[in-house]
Amino acid sequence: MSSTVAQTYLTPEEYLTWERKADIKHEYLRGAIIAMSGASRAHSLIVTNISGELYIQLKGGRCEVHTNDMRVRTSPETCYFYPDVVVVCDNPRFEDSTFDTLLNPIVLVEVLSPSTEAYDRGEKFGHYQQLTSLREYILVSQDEVQVEHHHRQGTEWRPTDFRSLEDVLLLTSIDCELSLEDIYRRVELREH
Repeated sequence: MSSTVAQTYLTPEEYLTWERKADIKHEYLRGAIIAMSGASRAHSLIVTNISGELYIQLKGGRCEVHTNDMRVRTSPETCYFYPDVVVVCDNPRFEDSTFDTLLNPIVLVEVLSPSTEAYDRGEKFGHYQQLTSLREYILVSQDEVQVEHHHRQGTEWRPTDFRSLEDVLLLTSIDCELSLEDIYRRVELREH
C-alpha cells in the first residue's frame, strides 16, 4: 500500500480524535500524518491469502487475526501504524475503550510496495521492534516470490529469506505455517 506524507503535525491524542473521524486511513509518525492510499490487486490477494490461511489455522484457539484496518501503537515513542495483517493472542490490549488501537500484537505482516519497501524494512521495523509482545515480522514482496521472516530470539532479530513456492514459513510463536504457494495463490508474478 503506498503512502504520502501530509504536512500536518498533531499530538498523539489529536491524531486519534481526528483519525477516528477520517474517511481514509492515516499512519502517525512522530507528529507527521501519512495518508494511506489504495492497494494493488496483488497486494490485496496476498493480504487475503495470508489472513485466510492464518484464520483457518487459528480458528477456535487463543489468537485473533486482523487485516489492515486494525491500528497498532508503538511505545515508548508513540507512533500508529496499519499493518497488513496482525495476529494477537490471549488477551488483546487496546489503547482505550474504542478498541481500535492494539498494543500487543505477536505477529505483523507487511506486503511491500515500491513506495513503502524501504520504510517497511527500516524505520517502520525499528518502531515495531519497540513492541515487547512482537515475536515475528514478515515482509512479503508483491512482484516476485520473496518473503522475509524476522523472528525475535531474546533481544536479537533473526532474518530468514524464502524464494521458492515450495518453501514453507513456520510461525513458531502462533504454531502456524504458511506455504509460499498459498501466500502467492492467484498472484501474477514477474518472470526472472
